[in-house]
Amino acid sequence: PTRRRQVRRVTLGTARAQGIALLEKGGVGVPALTAEVLLCHALHCGRSYLYAHPEQTLKEVEWIHYGRYLHERLQGKPTQYITKRQEFYGREFRVSPDALIPRPETEHLVESVLKELSGGRLVDVGTGTGAIAVTLALEANYQVAASDISAAALSLASTNAARLNARVDFVRMDLLTGFANSAFDAVVSNPPYIPADDRATMAREVVDWEPPLALFAGETGLDIYRRLIPEAQRVLRPGGLLAMEFGFGQAEAVLALLRDWDAVKIVEDLAGIPRVATARRRPL
Repeated sequence: PTRRRQVRRVTLGTARAQGIALLEKGGVGVPALTAEVLLCHALHCGRSYLYAHPEQTLKEVEWIHYGRYLHERLQGKPTQYITKRQEFYGREFRVSPDALIPRPETEHLVESVLKELSGGRLVDVGTGTGAIAVTLALEANYQVAASDISAAALSLASTNAARLNARVDFVRMDLLTGFANSAFDAVVSNPPYIPADDRATMAREVVDWEPPLALFAGETGLDIYRRLIPEAQRVLRPGGLLAMEFGFGQAEAVLALLRDWDAVKIVEDLAGIPRVATARRRPL
């Protein structure tokens, strides 16, 4: 007679502890949080459920999924690409290796725009997941467009906009090349800004999984700014706002590129690191 395979009985508490131990041994950061997030993803539950039901036994399919997620994380795959989601500005966005994972620091860029601009027509350049464009469309009275050179990223961004009921016009193009002169009240961007030589020292979660097109910008990391700033000057109305995120140590170089602009400001993040530049196009 056929013998039935014995299913291993594992409780949530044991699964959590085993996951933490594996991730710690593998050198994965924040192992407890990561194990909990992956376990919750396998069970389709919130983290509070784990603490409330530590003696609950995992179903076989849940145990299999959890094991696969732990294996993927140990291989360097970012947690967000495993769960396919990331929170940004209080909303959940779908993510994939087709676009950069939204970072909390980029919320400072959104806040800067909300502070500087009360309404009008705005374009998010290099939209990726659409996190910036969708957030601005939902937070204020903006007419929002978004561009990206990647068709796959635009498809992901469109999905996020539809899920969150945000009105955004997505257009595939290189930076702002397809837009008319003086068409916008604001240009917003979190462009690629990492110097190519930094690749060797970066975490494998970033260099092995996130799209290089969204990360690297030449030897100094300034290649996109050198193209974007003149393009923004062309498509902005006089007095229009340019808001850009930039990387660590790039503030002076970005300020130099904005020497022909008015009302230039640098915004620091919560750690006191310069993170965002805003400027106004000079009147004709």
